[in-house]
Amino acid sequence: MNTENNGYTILYASIMVIIVAIGLAFTHQSLSKQQTKNVEIDKMQQILRSLRIDADAKEAEEKYNEIIKNAYLIRPDGSKIEGSEGTKTTDPAFTIDIAKDKSKGLPVFEAEIDGSKKYVIPMAGKGLWGPIWGYLAINEDGSTVYGADFSHAGETPGLGAEIALPPFRNRFQGKQLIKDGEFKSIAVVKAGQTVEGQDYVDGISGGTITSKGVNAMLLNSVGEYKNFLLKLNAAHKNESEGQ
Repeated sequence: MNTENNGYTILYASIMVIIVAIGLAFTHQSLSKQQTKNVEIDKMQQILRSLRIDADAKEAEEKYNEIIKNAYLIRPDGSKIEGSEGTKTTDPAFTIDIAKDKSKGLPVFEAEIDGSKKYVIPMAGKGLWGPIWGYLAINEDGSTVYGADFSHAGETPGLGAEIALPPFRNRFQGKQLIKDGEFKSIAVVKAGQTVEGQDYVDGISGGTITSKGVNAMLLNSVGEYKNFLLKLNAAHKNESEGQ
């Protein structure tokens, strides 16, 4: 074959393109399972952090399976969707991304900490530079926050990005979502400010827009669970009064 003619050049280039494409496809296929697993582990770590448990990547799955006793989807009225239960990473509650689609239901994760049940719900919102999200762990009374975790896609280091650190998320512990039988959420305010009739935490100094994003996320995302939480709260009160 004449290696200097155009036909040879085109044939050679075509073969190289095919070889490279096959190589890339094989590499992608080889890594996709591990990439999926890494995403699942990261989500488990976030849920665990909302339950005040810091687990590294190696122990996260074992700890998650130990702590999370049930997971399911609920309707906006707070009722459970039958057939949606399951704690596997392939089950509905784990796979749904509420930032993209809530049409199939709202995820709830039930955990047990020292013999006490906790309910973990996901949140999604918008910060200064992109998406923010998190998880809120709530006690059996449907109102008292046990713990929280927040993450972001690209908030400013040292400012808005501080929402992902313990000093901020720890501020939510013990705060009440429900006041006098009404869902109130938890406000995020500038340091020194207060909110009447509502529990609140100080926002991030210098991260005003991100703090407002967290405030809106709590009001809107957690607000979608208000009927579920109000039912828990009413049942808890009835049980307490009956004792």
